[in-house]
Amino acid sequence: MNLVAYPDRELMMLSLADRIAGELGDFLRREGRASLCVPGGTTPGPIFDVLSGVDLDWARVSVFLNDERWVPQDSPRSNTRLLRQRLLTGRAAGARLVPLYAPAEAPEDRLDELAGGLAPHLPISVLLLGMGADMHTASLFPGADRLDEALSDTAPVLMALRAKAAGEPRITLTAPVLKAAMNIHILITGAEKRAAIERAAHLPVTEAPVRSVLSHATVHWAE
Repeated sequence: MNLVAYPDRELMMLSLADRIAGELGDFLRREGRASLCVPGGTTPGPIFDVLSGVDLDWARVSVFLNDERWVPQDSPRSNTRLLRQRLLTGRAAGARLVPLYAPAEAPEDRLDELAGGLAPHLPISVLLLGMGADMHTASLFPGADRLDEALSDTAPVLMALRAKAAGEPRITLTAPVLKAAMNIHILITGAEKRAAIERAAHLPVTEAPVRSVLSHATVHWAE
């Protein structure tokens, strides 16, 4: 695990946004396209705000979430809603949003369709992940109903998981897809999460799912 500690959160958000923009720019120059996979929640919001104003050829960038709650996109609980508000605006409004939700009663009803939409954008060029205090990342929650399968090297691209801590059913990228990303960044704040990610390195991956990507990732932390 490569951990970078910053003196404050503002500097961390600005520095990480600049690094992500640089990595996307490198992919665009080399390959003519790039993919950016990001978490939901409010923590990465300042990074999204900065990125939305960056001068990139966003029309050649595909953007998608690590995971999504199975709720309509106008729900306050929707990660897609937050993504539209904070990242896919300004200059970044031209990016292609690859959906992780489609109207249906259960995620299993649209899983194959959504996975098929993601396939052309893999492997992920730049992956930004968060982590909960319980050491989950994406929707790979300790105790989730199909966690072992989602952590397996033979897992499909997308899976529907349910866990007590997750609330709604979730759709999530699986461990092999996350590990295969070309650049992996984990964003965490506060002493509790710093202690948790250091503990995760010594726990079974089923107890600390974030461990599945730790050896490939740069962890960015500020108090």
